[in-house]
Amino acid sequence: MESRQQGLLDKEPLKEVDEDMVSEVDLNNTVTEEEREEMENELTKLEEEITTLKQVLASKEKHHLELKQKLGITPLCELRQNFTKSWYDMQTSTAYKKTSESLSTAGQRTSAAFSNLGNTISRKFGDMRNSPSFKSFEEKVESTVSNIKSKVGGTGGAGSFEEVLSSAAQASSQDTPTNNVTENSER
Repeated sequence: MESRQQGLLDKEPLKEVDEDMVSEVDLNNTVTEEEREEMENELTKLEEEITTLKQVLASKEKHHLELKQKLGITPLCELRQNFTKSWYDMQTSTAYKKTSESLSTAGQRTSAAFSNLGNTISRKFGDMRNSPSFKSFEEKVESTVSNIKSKVGGTGGAGSFEEVLSSAAQASSQDTPTNNVTENSER
């Protein structure tokens, strides 16, 4: 059984000889020296091309900026143009058109519903006003107002609201005790 414990299950630590063997193993041993030199040369050329392309791009960006400045195109103008174009693109999209049509239809239906509701409420108020119970209530209110007018103003009924208020004020001032009465009670 002890012979089975060798290999991955070996409990002994690595020895110095084992460590040297591991470090000498070259995982890229499939590439020859010539191929390696060729790949390094290709890598160097690619790096040079990338550097050249970066320089060309920087030069073109500088020229691009100069032309924009000469034409008077500022970043704010570009932003405005981009916004306008984006807004136009959005408005011409099918999703926007469908949403707009749906909202328009919903608005029309809502408007019609509120109109019908208003008409219904008006009709119900008209029906209520013509009902016998409302007529009875209206007669009682008119009778009460007329009784108040006759008691306060002394006249039998006609008169504006302002006249009724002024006559009520006069009547209340006549009924108010004078200061003499309060002076006598204080003594």
